[in-house]
Amino acid sequence: MTITKERKQEVIQEFKSGEHDTGSPEVQIAILTTRINNLTEHMRTHTKDFATRRGLLALVSRRRRLLDYLRDVDPQRYLRIIGRLGIRK
Repeated sequence: MTITKERKQEVIQEFKSGEHDTGSPEVQIAILTTRINNLTEHMRTHTKDFATRRGLLALVSRRRRLLDYLRDVDPQRYLRIIGRLGIRK
């Protein structure tokens, strides 16, 4: 259910904006999206796993807060990240 170190590094490499960027909102949102997608697949087969459901909702909420922050600070970056991740309509 967690992502591997290698997968996390791939996501960071794909979404980083600078040489040593590991904590920008874009990177954090991309990592959270990867974890959310993994947990969503888990929930499809284990429908009664309520502990995982609670964790999934917490991740979605954290991603929502980061997206709201990014939308307020820089709408262009917000639109770019939701386009790349395909998380909005």
